[in-house]
Amino acid sequence: MNVLVLYAHPVETSFNAGLHRTIVERLTLAGHAVDDCDLYAEGFDPRLTRAERLSYHDRRGAGDPTAAYIERLLRADALVLSFPVWNFGYPAILKGFFDRAFLPGVSFKLVEGKVQPSLHNIRKVVAVTTYGGSRFRAMLIGDPPRKLVKRVLRATIKPGGSVSYLAQYSMNLSTDEKRTRFVAKVAARMDAF
Repeated sequence: MNVLVLYAHPVETSFNAGLHRTIVERLTLAGHAVDDCDLYAEGFDPRLTRAERLSYHDRRGAGDPTAAYIERLLRADALVLSFPVWNFGYPAILKGFFDRAFLPGVSFKLVEGKVQPSLHNIRKVVAVTTYGGSRFRAMLIGDPPRKLVKRVLRATIKPGGSVSYLAQYSMNLSTDEKRTRFVAKVAARMDAF
């Protein structure tokens, strides 16, 4: 399976960086073709420009700054998101990826003013994330990142596609034992991909 891994964390020594390495290593060992997209290392610009917004509904050409990212997205059979939750949302760089690459004609079509999801090449999505606060605290405000993955991405990919959300909550109080268990859980999920 062709797996696009979207990784969004700026610190190479972080727990998230370790999770990212585990994801890539285990998917590769399982025989998948992994396209490892480290948004920070690649210098991805999350800002939607004025010109991009004005031409949002137009088909993008080869000269578009996001063309290579869109091509990678359309080549993938599966998508793995690896990111921390900051301020109850995606890191800006990952949100910017969705803003700039999930476009009409890519992730959806507009037919008579109605949205029709069309990213049907993606059959599987797995999100691997960490939260500073507790699951209860995230639930109190609706846990937006979980909903975006479990609802919005699910509606965008191939109908009936698999969507998983692996989250380590309470990182601010985490122990080595809890982190080790979570890494093992992520490794097992990637092994069974």
